[in-house]
Amino acid sequence: MTVLPDDGLSLAAEFPDATHEQWHRLVEGVLRKSGKEVSGTAAEDALSTTLEDGLRTSPLYTARDDAPDPGLPGFAPFVRGSRPEGNTAGGWDVRQRHAALTGDAAGGVLADLENGVTSLWLVLGEGGLPVSSLGRALEGVYLDLAPVVLDAGRDTAAAAEALLGLYEERGVGAEAARGNLGGDPLGYEARTGTALDFAPYAVLAARCAEAWPGLRALTVDALPYHEAGGSAAQELGASLATGVAYLRELTEAGLSVEAACAQLEFRYAATADEFLTITKLRAARRLWARVAEVCGAPEAGAQVQHAVTSPVMMSRRDPWVNMLRTTVATLAAGVGGADAVTVLPFDHALGLPDAFARRIARNTSTILVEESHLARVIDPAGGSWYVESLTDELAEAAWRFFRTIERDGGQAAVLRSGRLRTDLATTWAERSKRLAKRREPITGVSEFPLLAEKPVEREAAPEPPSGGLPRVRRDEAFEELRARSDAHLAATGARPRIFLAALGTAADHTARATFAANLFQAGGVEPVTEGRFEDSGATEAVLCSSDAVYAEQAGKAAESLRAAGARHVVLAGRPADHPGVDSHVFAGCDAVAVLSATLDRMGVS
Repeated sequence: MTVLPDDGLSLAAEFPDATHEQWHRLVEGVLRKSGKEVSGTAAEDALSTTLEDGLRTSPLYTARDDAPDPGLPGFAPFVRGSRPEGNTAGGWDVRQRHAALTGDAAGGVLADLENGVTSLWLVLGEGGLPVSSLGRALEGVYLDLAPVVLDAGRDTAAAAEALLGLYEERGVGAEAARGNLGGDPLGYEARTGTALDFAPYAVLAARCAEAWPGLRALTVDALPYHEAGGSAAQELGASLATGVAYLRELTEAGLSVEAACAQLEFRYAATADEFLTITKLRAARRLWARVAEVCGAPEAGAQVQHAVTSPVMMSRRDPWVNMLRTTVATLAAGVGGADAVTVLPFDHALGLPDAFARRIARNTSTILVEESHLARVIDPAGGSWYVESLTDELAEAAWRFFRTIERDGGQAAVLRSGRLRTDLATTWAERSKRLAKRREPITGVSEFPLLAEKPVEREAAPEPPSGGLPRVRRDEAFEELRARSDAHLAATGARPRIFLAALGTAADHTARATFAANLFQAGGVEPVTEGRFEDSGATEAVLCSSDAVYAEQAGKAAESLRAAGARHVVLAGRPADHPGVDSHVFAGCDAVAVLSATLDRMGVS
């Protein structure tokens, strides 16, 4: 232990310790100015934020916010990481996804491996490469150096045989082969609604356990539940139920609990909600450790995690912003302790990524590991009262959801009964309301859209398997509105327009004019701010000013606009009684409903 010299300087020694109660009183004073008369813990609650799954984040966390001991990295309950060294030995595995070949042979695959990617995730069969092309896809790849993860759905057995055949053909010893054969029958059923027999997967798992020590046979993919609109707790709970179902099948087939656990890898979504992603990965390890403990193999509970940047958060409009989203998500995945991270290219939602998009995707991890030194610290978020508390709350919520699945017969049963679909749809419906009201903003889509931006076009990607749970996107409601505007532009040569009538001085109208312009552009409606209404080409107008000016001028301005030909007059501000005003737009209004009604009135189909 290093003893610091006594330099006679004791920082803050002359100041008394601040108490939680003193902070409450300060908060009470601030809230009182806004018209809220609350005191004590009620004042703190007033500043709390409610999340999905019944979670709440507080404005202040202290040592009084107790959470279970997270343990040490590499030891049960593995909250702080599945390995003692964390990602400090070279960073996380940079795993890039390929569902199609571009260029000659394996050009994109080799470019990734030569420029920072450390493992490959190959989609085969439905929605990906033909299984017969696996050898071509891996042409020139040193299979003893680059782990391969397969994702072949119902073609898993054939794809696995093809990969194992390549190992033998190229002289790759069983000890050197690394990766995952990707069997996930319940994940496939979630995607397609088609049930698969587990027996072939049990055979693959037994074969890997016996002869291929570096290969895992099964993936517990939680992305189908995330992509169907599920919350973090639902994603975790469904993955636990799937993992438990596989443990049951594998042990019934003759594997020990320890051997069965060693055949599983878990795949989770990493989103731009940084702290929720960090705590989701930490909670997932704690939960799986609990499952292993209950099964009598606590030392086998170190969950291997593959994090994938969320397809749900990716936008099709202004896709360049996806680079920022995936950067935050990757940072969160690294801090959360993911063993492998896949950064989806920024143009993933548009089709097959080009070489530039793949380069940016792989360099995202490289910068975070090599330049930001993110992997030099084990569990960098650990010890934070906020992170530890949120990890605990999320783990409890996920465990409750997992227990409801087990109560109803397990993962296969809730998939087939439709109960899981209903649960996820309910969660998505609530989130859709926040998205529609822009309480959850989407930069470049629902906030700060650029109508004049040239669309990014890509070659169509293979159609993924469907027929099961839906795939949702945050931008889908606004994308539909923008598509209507695009069709109108193509048919008429102009977008639908709305005139912004600014009243009073710049100080009076600037804020609400900016708000209104931003809102209507989110629906593909072009705001016109210059000249007269008669010359604008618009059929509707928005009054923009302060409440004080509205009280004096709104009625007369609305009357003048109607005389000039306006068929509908909107006021930017909270609903109030103003003669001649037909509707209002304001912060927190249902923007999707407002914009859809606007396009309907304008005859934009």
